Amino acid sequence: MELISGLPEDVARDCLIRVPYEKFAAVASVCKGWNSEIYSPEFHRRRRTTKHAQKILVTVQSKIDSEKTRTGLLAKASANPVYRLSVFEPEAGLWSELPLGPELASGLPMFCQIAGVGYELVVLGGWDPDSWKASNSVFIYNFLSAKWRRGADMPGGPRTFFACASDQNQTVYVAGGHDEEKNALRSALAYDVANDVWVPLPDMSRERDECKAVFRRGALCVVGGYCTEMQGRFERSAEVFDVATRKWGQVEEEFLDAAACPRTCVDGGDGAEGEMYMCRGGDVVVLQGDTWRRVAKVPSEIRNVACVGVWEESMYVIGSSGFGEPHMGFVLDLKNGAWAKVVSPEEYTGNLQCSCMLEI
Repeated sequence: MELISGLPEDVARDCLIRVPYEKFAAVASVCKGWNSEIYSPEFHRRRRTTKHAQKILVTVQSKIDSEKTRTGLLAKASANPVYRLSVFEPEAGLWSELPLGPELASGLPMFCQIAGVGYELVVLGGWDPDSWKASNSVFIYNFLSAKWRRGADMPGGPRTFFACASDQNQTVYVAGGHDEEKNALRSALAYDVANDVWVPLPDMSRERDECKAVFRRGALCVVGGYCTEMQGRFERSAEVFDVATRKWGQVEEEFLDAAACPRTCVDGGDGAEGEMYMCRGGDVVVLQGDTWRRVAKVPSEIRNVACVGVWEESMYVIGSSGFGEPHMGFVLDLKNGAWAKVVSPEEYTGNLQCSCMLEI
C-alpha cells in the first residue's frame, strides 16, 4: 500500500517528516501505513538530519487569571498557583499548552522536574497540588500519541529540589535534593524511560540540595547545591558521572567562579566544546573549557531569571521584575550579543518553575 497515493515512497516520506509535532497523533490515526511511519525510529532520524525537527521549550508554568491580573491581584493569586505545561516554539514565536492527563487534573505537582527523552516528556516528583505532600510519582507524555501514562515511582521515597537531566535518547538522571526531613541527599538514580525501570547509581561524594544537572560531553554534570548543615549557602563545586564507566569523577571544587544558585545552568548544545551557559549576577556567562566568560548583560527588565533555553546560536531567557510580577522573555543572539524582546500572550506570563528543551 502506498503511503500517499500516486507518490513515490521517498517523496511521501519527505512530506510526512514536515508534519508539525502537534499533528503527530492526528496523522498517525489516518491509516496503518502512516502510523508505522510516524512511530518508526527512522522518521525521527530523518526529521533531524533534514532539519525538520522542531525545537521547543517546555515549561512548568502557573495558570494566569486574566481578571486578577487586571485588578492587580496577581501576587495574591500566586499564593495558591495551579501549574500546567506551556510550550514555546522559538523559531515560530508561538506559545501553546499541553493537555494534562486525568491523574493531573488538579494541575502539575509543585516543584516537579521535567526532562525530554526522544518523543516523550517525563514529569518527576514535586508536591501533590491537593495535599502538598512530597511525591515520588512519574508521569510521561508521548508527543506521537498525545497521551499520558504513569511511570514507575522514583525509588527511595519522596525527594524534593533534586537535579534532573536527560541524555535525550533513553535515560533520565536524578541526583541530590532533600528527603521529607529536609536532609540533603547524595544519592542518584537513572530511569530507563522505554523499559520503565529505575536503576540506583553510586552516591555522589557530597550531599547536594537544590543542585542542577546538565548532560554534556556524554556525561552527567551535577552543579552546586549545598549540604544539610549549610541550608541555602550554595557551593561552587560540581561532580561528573561517567555513564560508560558508571563512576563519579573527583569533585571539581571551583567549577563555578562564584557561589550562586545553579538553577539557570543549561547545556549549550551538541557542539564539540560542550559549552554550558548560566545567568548569574545580572550577566549571561558561558563555560568554555575550564573558564567562565561573560557573554552579555541580562536585560534590565528582568531581575529574577526563571529559566534559560539554548538552541543553535540563540538563548531564550524568561524572568520577571519581582515576585508576583508577570514573566517576560528575551532572545539573545549569541553571535552578536543583541537582545530581542518576545511578546507573550497574557496567559503565558505566569510564574515558571522549571523547563527543558526538546527537539522533536
